[in-house]
Amino acid sequence: MGLVASSTTISLGTMAAVTENQSNRDANHDAALRSVHTSNFPDLLDQLGITLLVTTYQAGKLVMLRSDQGVLNTHFRMFDKPMGLAADADRIAIGTAMQVHEFHNIPAACNRLQSSRLHDACFLPRVTHHTGDIDVHEMAWVQDDLVFVNTRFSCLAKRSGTYNFVPVWRPSFINQNVPDDCCHLNGMAVCDGNVRYVTALGDSNKPSGWRANKKEGGILIDVQSNEIAARGLSMPHSPRWHDGKLWLLNSGSGSFGTIDLASGRYEPMVTLPGFIRGLSFYGPLAFIGLSQVRETAVFTEIPIADLPMEQRCCGVWVVNLQTANVIAFVKFEDAVQEIFAVEVLPGSRYPELVNEDRELMGNTYELPDTPLADDAGTGDSSPG
Repeated sequence: MGLVASSTTISLGTMAAVTENQSNRDANHDAALRSVHTSNFPDLLDQLGITLLVTTYQAGKLVMLRSDQGVLNTHFRMFDKPMGLAADADRIAIGTAMQVHEFHNIPAACNRLQSSRLHDACFLPRVTHHTGDIDVHEMAWVQDDLVFVNTRFSCLAKRSGTYNFVPVWRPSFINQNVPDDCCHLNGMAVCDGNVRYVTALGDSNKPSGWRANKKEGGILIDVQSNEIAARGLSMPHSPRWHDGKLWLLNSGSGSFGTIDLASGRYEPMVTLPGFIRGLSFYGPLAFIGLSQVRETAVFTEIPIADLPMEQRCCGVWVVNLQTANVIAFVKFEDAVQEIFAVEVLPGSRYPELVNEDRELMGNTYELPDTPLADDAGTGDSSPG
């Protein structure tokens, strides 16, 4: 039995302990950051030619799930409460506690990495923007601008060279830009080059008003019309437009499915053993993040909280959209209990992201291909 994806046959596997994610882990990484996975997970990544990026704000890390010659390599980079992610082959953006960091792929820097393994991409810092504490959630590049969900201010926003952020849209029921987290706006779906849908945990205009009905107060909003397209959802996250359908995670119930936009009805496909949050597609595959969720007030009164803690999982599950079956997963244990974002990094099987190597960051430069004009022929290219 197998799955055809991107002209590749992927064999289904069985549960296997990760014996050495630890062999490829940096020496200063905590040994408690371990995981188990189905035996086909590394081959799945390798045959698709991708890496998975995962943020865990609870553990303060970006996790890069990579295939290393048939072994799953879980590679960690430290950040301050990483949340939202945006990724393509040439750039990665990460939203943290008070900043948005942007990294660019500099392939020539791969040869300078201190590693016995050949890397096929090297992401180095390019822009760091200070947003302040806005509880940044999902983000995406939209017509070359980085748009992000500003949850504390209940709006969509962009970076600015002058301001902490510039609001670009807010729900019709929110009447001012104040940091009150009224509706817990959290996810967004890009369709035809624009943000078209967003999810929120309620339609309140009062500070933290969404908390009053977490179980079934969640909504999907059509950004274009600013009308509510679906109601009755349980803490929804991660809306995505894929293959002509609007998908989302009905996180409070642990179910993944689609919204019938004509009726506003949610149609579940599969239920997973955790609070699901973070969704990325590659062909007919959905990569879905799961969190155990802590015993806190935020997660009370929702269906997934009725599942015993030992039965709730944290990790990434892979669902075949053609069969609605789970075909692979990686489960984090011990130190990692909650994750937020999951993104496919296409075209790179073994990338690196550098955010601590001062020597490499300080002595690697990217310049335009076209040199400065030398009209006088003197070689003097100084300004003025």
